[in-house]
Amino acid sequence: MRKEPGSRYYVEGIEVPETPEPRSEQEQWTQTEYVGKPRPRVDAYERVSGSAVYPSDTYLPRMLYGAILRCPHPHAVVKGVDTSEAEKMPGVRTVISAFTPDDRATQPHSELIHTTLFSTRCRYEGETVAAVAAETPYQAWDAVRAIQVDYDVLPFVSDERRALDPDAPKVHDEGNQVAPTDTYERGDVAQGFAEADVVLEEIYRAECEIHTPMELHGCVAKWDGDSLTVWESTQGVYNIQAGLAGALGLPLSKVRVVGHYMGGGFGSKLQAGKYTIIAALLAKKAARPVKLTLTREETYLAVGNRPASNMRLKAGVKQDGTLTALEYVGSGASGGYQAGGTSLLDWLVRDLYTCPNVRTELTNIYVNAGPARPMRGPGHPQCAWALDQMMDALAEAIGMDPVELRLKNVPTVSQARGGSPYTTTGLKQCLEEGAAAFRWKETRAAIAREGNTNHLRRGVGMAGGLWAGGAGGPPSTVIIKLFSDGSVNLNMGASDIGTGTKTVMAMVAAEELSVDPDAIQIEHADTGTTQFATASGGSKTVPTEAPAVRAAALDVKRQLLDLAAGEMGVEASGLTLKDGKVVSIDDPSQEREITALRSLRRRRSITGVGYRGPNPQGKAVNPFAAQFCEVEVNTRTGEVKILRFLAAHDSGRVMNRLTYQNQVFGGITMGIGLAMTEARVLDGDQTGKMVNKNWHDYKLPTALDVPADMTCVPIELEDPEANSVGAKGLGEPATIPTAAAVANAVYHATGVRITNTPITPMRLAQALADARKGE
Repeated sequence: MRKEPGSRYYVEGIEVPETPEPRSEQEQWTQTEYVGKPRPRVDAYERVSGSAVYPSDTYLPRMLYGAILRCPHPHAVVKGVDTSEAEKMPGVRTVISAFTPDDRATQPHSELIHTTLFSTRCRYEGETVAAVAAETPYQAWDAVRAIQVDYDVLPFVSDERRALDPDAPKVHDEGNQVAPTDTYERGDVAQGFAEADVVLEEIYRAECEIHTPMELHGCVAKWDGDSLTVWESTQGVYNIQAGLAGALGLPLSKVRVVGHYMGGGFGSKLQAGKYTIIAALLAKKAARPVKLTLTREETYLAVGNRPASNMRLKAGVKQDGTLTALEYVGSGASGGYQAGGTSLLDWLVRDLYTCPNVRTELTNIYVNAGPARPMRGPGHPQCAWALDQMMDALAEAIGMDPVELRLKNVPTVSQARGGSPYTTTGLKQCLEEGAAAFRWKETRAAIAREGNTNHLRRGVGMAGGLWAGGAGGPPSTVIIKLFSDGSVNLNMGASDIGTGTKTVMAMVAAEELSVDPDAIQIEHADTGTTQFATASGGSKTVPTEAPAVRAAALDVKRQLLDLAAGEMGVEASGLTLKDGKVVSIDDPSQEREITALRSLRRRRSITGVGYRGPNPQGKAVNPFAAQFCEVEVNTRTGEVKILRFLAAHDSGRVMNRLTYQNQVFGGITMGIGLAMTEARVLDGDQTGKMVNKNWHDYKLPTALDVPADMTCVPIELEDPEANSVGAKGLGEPATIPTAAAVANAVYHATGVRITNTPITPMRLAQALADARKGE
């Protein structure tokens, strides 16, 4: 049994420590010129004009194209691979498989989720069997189809709800349970239920979602002697470098990874994939660069998913709204290998609402399907789907407004971390200010007055949320150079995964150096030329990198003012920077252009180095949220139209109001996908194969599914303890409460509660028909 606090968690590959180390303080900004204002991205022109070079755009002289043969069965033993015909085909330069004499193809690699590059026992449809490099993509795929494989097809299990049955086929010889059930407990749950006036219990399920980012997974690999360079669509170049070096037995210094642009990842591009290592091996064997980009269908099978989750939640509440007990049992599908099928699946039950008596159990289960990977808020949206629907059910049972019930149970400490206080707890403000801006009470009253007189019924719903990560933390190193002509170079290893990271960092540097952010030249995401940074995931990029950028800018500023003090005859402490000038604080008429400083011209440049300090000791740094939506339900067809959405978020200081809103609206859109449209469908009875592995059949939300009326309400609480810029994560919290808010709105409109995602017209129409029969 795991008692609190008792363990560490990993959020999109980033460790979440329980007790951070002490850190040095930096004075917070009181007024800002750039930070907090809406600003277009510094690379906006490159992105919209098509001049930005993504890894999928990369082309090198004499480059070959790679393609992968994947197992068509969910479970099979590869008895033999015959590549002879493929090797003879036009344009084919090299073929590799488990039966090729190369130890690197058959050795197990921890970077590859505890499996080999080409396994002879395939545990999911899409597992790698062989690979080809040829002169054109068409020749490569023709050769893949010519490879003959002798499979011994085995029984499969694709539904984690059946995988633990005694007669279920075994994914691994040891059984289908990945590890012993993970148990957490505080207080006395039985006593808590005894003290409750109302006890409710319900079973919930969230179906598996696929990341399916716009830019496909892939890379280009090129060798120069014994040194390897890879251009990859990734969330973290240093993660890829470590994965490649470990798998290929190379020193880190011999592996360079570049990832300047990336067309979406959402957690699926945090690590080196098998395709990365395959591309490197093909390039080595062919002695030519190799480009290997997965097809859309491959990305549905082999590069991760948000795992399906099953949740049973029992909750007790007093008549005054005080929660007395929560008991939660969850299970999730890890896939064919150990991959975090229940990662953070119970965190909200532990920590979101104050409750003294909590018990959770999590069981991670193998199935014959693609391994899970972190996806925007791992575990949290599924847990919110259960917890916040239960909160609404409790509110109805005791006759309390749903917002008031949540306000009654706002926490001030992180209960899951043994009572560590939060640096700021913005949940109360999110609930109150969000409800006021949404006109929650007024809208509910108007709907009640309208009644249910026709088949189109309106309803409103809401949900709360927090994210277990979002604090950021060391290590991060940033270098800033100020040149004698006043121009600035910012060097950092972090990836901009489409969220505007480069823009925010330019704004932070500009704030301290008093220069135009557009004048700052940025070098980033290149292990050969930039400083180490952890991967951009877990909503930690801004709170990790921005303090390091600010520290580097302050270092430059200090050195510059020291130089100016000698020339101007004023103490450095009496000088500041403004509009490209050094200005006396006491006598603003005494000023000097930075470019006019003789000592700077002689020196040519000033270099500042900044580091990310540790987080506050004994404190929890977490973002909070509350989201509200209004829907219209056609009770004849089961169709749901989302009319408007409002999101109130406490993510500390708003760094760039424009990209802040972009993050929130994007998160809502992904949450609507979980609630309304998205689900991986496996043919569990006959073939075990995925039947909707394309954008036509896998229903992503489109502009027609998202309301035109979306509002973002930032809750800016000063948080000087969090870090030197006062920012917390935003990307994950923006999608966590969304699906539950939609489900609660549908219930408010119809009186029918849908506990399984997604709320499709067919599912809702059937539930409405069943309800009418019951009446």
